[in-house]
Amino acid sequence: MFVLAAIIGLVACEEIDVPRGTPSCIKSKIRDIQKEPVRNPPAAIWQCEYQGQTVYYIPSYCCDNYSELYDEHCNLICHPDGGITGTGDCACTDFFTNRTNVKLIWNDNR
Repeated sequence: MFVLAAIIGLVACEEIDVPRGTPSCIKSKIRDIQKEPVRNPPAAIWQCEYQGQTVYYIPSYCCDNYSELYDEHCNLICHPDGGITGTGDCACTDFFTNRTNVKLIWNDNR
């Protein structure tokens, strides 16, 4: 029983390959995605600067789903795109034109 618990503990604490300083809540979102079936297109998380803060963009993966934009505390800021119209929730219509320092920090390579 102890061996099983140790193995489960190691898997749960497996390090995720993201840049140093990535918030733990974003790492938690990655772990949640890894528990799901592989998305098509594969899941990805982008880090960028928007309105003076570091944000994390998770693109939509299917159909009419929204994309998600989070701050560094994983508070949902808005849905920049996706949905039935493809324009998101219209709460951050300037995201794609005003974001800077865009970099891919994780993609699901399963």
